[in-house]
Amino acid sequence: AYERAGGYEAWRRCLQDMSRDDVVAEIKKAGLRGRGGAGFPTGIKWEKVLNHRVKDRYFVCNAGEHEPGTFKDRYLVNHRPHQLLEGCLIAAHTVNAKAAFIYLNHEYEEEHRHLEQAMAQAKAKGLIGKNIMGSGLDLEIEIFSGQGSYVAGEETAMLESMQGRPAMPRQKPPFYPTDFGLYGKPTLVNNVETLCNIPQIIRRGAGWFTEVGTEKCPGTMLFSLSGAVNTPGVYELPLGSPLRVLIEQYGGGVPNGRKVKAVFPGGPAFSMVTADQLDLAMDFDSLKKAGTGLGSAGVIVVDDATCMVAQTLKFSNFFKGESCGQCPPCRMGTINLATLMEKIERGEGTQKDMDSLLQLCGFVKGTGYCTLVTGAAVLVQSSMKLFRHEFEEHIRLQRCP
Repeated sequence: AYERAGGYEAWRRCLQDMSRDDVVAEIKKAGLRGRGGAGFPTGIKWEKVLNHRVKDRYFVCNAGEHEPGTFKDRYLVNHRPHQLLEGCLIAAHTVNAKAAFIYLNHEYEEEHRHLEQAMAQAKAKGLIGKNIMGSGLDLEIEIFSGQGSYVAGEETAMLESMQGRPAMPRQKPPFYPTDFGLYGKPTLVNNVETLCNIPQIIRRGAGWFTEVGTEKCPGTMLFSLSGAVNTPGVYELPLGSPLRVLIEQYGGGVPNGRKVKAVFPGGPAFSMVTADQLDLAMDFDSLKKAGTGLGSAGVIVVDDATCMVAQTLKFSNFFKGESCGQCPPCRMGTINLATLMEKIERGEGTQKDMDSLLQLCGFVKGTGYCTLVTGAAVLVQSSMKLFRHEFEEHIRLQRCP
């Protein structure tokens, strides 16, 4: 069925008609940016690994999705396993990787089965394995069951866990796995959605890909929409689409006649936006300019019946539980943030506690090896900036209003 829809045409083209440099040039021309959070240009990353002076290279697909409100990669692995496999094959071959892996959450049992089934089907067709399509190329892809922690989704922590060590982010420098990745070798790491774009770009061309989206953020993106909407789910829209369209047209609006109070456009690690910002364009640059971020597009909608102190406490507890404990500012900072939030939510907070919260956010922001503690601080800062009156009401009434 996948082949009838044009599947594996791009993979055949890469082996028979295109050089590795041709593939990289097409990806760069398309302007594809990583769909895993940072939005880094994919072609530049591929080029860096391909042209690295060290000849032993690796490829890893990061399917370690564990952020609240993000489930689009899981959807792709479950429903488009061949598209992911084709993207992985093209990526691993293009950078001349000696081994290729898909790092998959160990909780994703159904997705693991579907991926293994797809790999067996592709192997039976001679599209993966030994002497692929008579080209003399041998390329296998191994599925690695990863840890189910939030931090393990950070690429250096993922690579550490693949080497049998605790899933803890590496100290920087070196900054990027493109220089020092798996086993200390140059490693190309891309997330699931990024790789699923590759076969379409190679088959249809960069010009087709850039027909939608914005000039600096071309293409579409999968948005994981959840929270206070009538029809949560995964929706594919052109980058730059208004947030309002996603929530009202596709999400069916807010249930029970309620109104939007706030939205996390990129998950709880990015600043919230309020109801008067629903016409914001959903792309990396527009959201960054607005003081927030797209991340992996885990859009969480909060309605006007929700206590923002309670909501912030819920996510603060998540960050506290997911800290790997490696960095003291993160280990202690996430605990103290959650403790102060709990105190205010219970109605035992004081004005001094609010001041301490903001001071603590300033201390810990940007101090970890990864962005977990920064996300925890941004969450609290954003909530207190936009909904300070709710915090003050908790303190004035000595209870949750």
